[in-house]
Amino acid sequence: MKNIGAFFDIDGTIYRDSLMVEHFKKLIKYEIVDQKAWVAHARDTFLDWDKRQGNYDDYLDEICDLYVKSLQHVDKSCIDFTSDQVIALKAERVYKYTRSRIKWHLDNGHKVIFISGSPNFLVEKMAKKYGATDYVGSDYIFEDGKFNGTVIPMWDSKSKNVAIDSFVEKYDIDLSQSYAYGDTNGDINMLKRVGNPVAINPTNELVTRMIEDETLYNKSQIIVERKDIIYSLDCNVKRLDIGL
Repeated sequence: MKNIGAFFDIDGTIYRDSLMVEHFKKLIKYEIVDQKAWVAHARDTFLDWDKRQGNYDDYLDEICDLYVKSLQHVDKSCIDFTSDQVIALKAERVYKYTRSRIKWHLDNGHKVIFISGSPNFLVEKMAKKYGATDYVGSDYIFEDGKFNGTVIPMWDSKSKNVAIDSFVEKYDIDLSQSYAYGDTNGDINMLKRVGNPVAINPTNELVTRMIEDETLYNKSQIIVERKDIIYSLDCNVKRLDIGL
């Protein structure tokens, strides 16, 4: 009998923010990268999103570009130290729903797999903390102990699709019986391919794409977690679009 898989995005799905952003903040705190870059290029985008006047995906895209540029030529020992700090101080900052689902899947013998656009060196530590069967993140390439500026991404739908193929083969997974959890449009292919897709606090773009796809629309569940209440919805829920 084939195995059941449970594919989890991390940022915004398990973790209540972005591991990459938390790591960026630690790099600034320890003066490993220059805070001026954040102030000059990312602060306004962050403030727009924080005031709900901007797009979260735009904010993350800008931060990602800035993060990669700032990390160039940084020694791996500094990256490892600050990564350990992020996990030690922030790894418990997760959604109650997805934490319980990870435990449920593991208790039932499912293959729990983390697929994230965050750096592999952070995803690995998160996967170990929560007992994931396997994981993959964006691969940051090091030469002579320093980051050389090259990233093999895992934040887009195409890359996540390829990763799923490799895990299906590796663990003999039946996708029709499997689960996927995501929150942004980068997770759309991951959600499409399984029998049990779940969108966690989804972005407007993801919900729109889900509604446009009749097959995905009919089998999807939407989970919204706010404060200490978890709401379970389906794609028939009416959205109130104000000035969108």
